[in-house]
Amino acid sequence: MRTNNEKVKGVIIGVYFIMIVLAITSIFVFNAITGMEVNPLILFLVVVGIFGVLFFIVHRVAKYFEYDSDGAKLIVINKGLLLSERFNYREHKLECDKTELVGFKMYNFFIYKELVLLIKWEGHETIKRYRFNITLVAKKKRKYMKQSLSKMVKLNKRANS
Repeated sequence: MRTNNEKVKGVIIGVYFIMIVLAITSIFVFNAITGMEVNPLILFLVVVGIFGVLFFIVHRVAKYFEYDSDGAKLIVINKGLLLSERFNYREHKLECDKTELVGFKMYNFFIYKELVLLIKWEGHETIKRYRFNITLVAKKKRKYMKQSLSKMVKLNKRANS
C-alpha cells in the first residue's frame, strides 16, 4: 500500500498566509480599540508573541508523510512541508524489511497524531522505536495504514512462532 498527504501542502500555505494577515490586522484593531493609552511597542510584542506561538504550533504539526509497504521493504518518510524542496532539514526516514517490524501504535492526541513503529534490527537484541507525525493524514488513510501494519505484524508473529 502506498499513501501520502501531498494535497495538504496548499492548505498549510494558506494557513500561514491567513495567520500573517490576521497578525497585521490585529495590531491595527487592538490599537484602535485601546486608543493611545497602551504603549505601541508592548502591543506589537504581545501580538507578535501570540502569533509566534501559533506559527510554531502549525510548523510543528504540518509535516509531509509518505508510507510505502509495497514490495519487501517498509518505507516511511516524514519531512517538513515548507522549504523542504531546498532545505531538507526536517526529514525523518525509515527503510527496513517487513520482517523486522515487531509492532506499532497510533497515538491520537488533541491536535497531534503520531505513528510509533517498533523495529527489531537483525543482529540486535533491542527493539527500537521510530516516531512519525501523521497529523495531516486523512482518517481513511490512517485506517488503511493500520490494517496494513496489523497484517505485517501478524505475519511476522506467525513466522517467528
